[in-house]
Amino acid sequence: MDNKPDPNAPVADEAPDEPSITPYDELHFTHYLRLLDSNAEGADWREVTLIVLGIDSSKEPDRAYRAYETHMARARWMTEHGYLELLRRTRH
Repeated sequence: MDNKPDPNAPVADEAPDEPSITPYDELHFTHYLRLLDSNAEGADWREVTLIVLGIDSSKEPDRAYRAYETHMARARWMTEHGYLELLRRTRH
């Protein structure tokens, strides 16, 4: 892993949609985990975008929702596919 996770790293309007882990993903692992945790707790997406992604949905609802949806999708992808790549990396 080249980039260390940074919970204070700025979040893009859309998460990557690549077939493998990107430097952006590495930097935002913490965000992905926080998104998954908040989803498991049933938190409202509007609150999550403000607290986790740093986007105020009352001021930028479309941007906030798109960021939430794409980052949540990427977080789920990490749990279903991306983790395998991480496991392969640790074996080398």
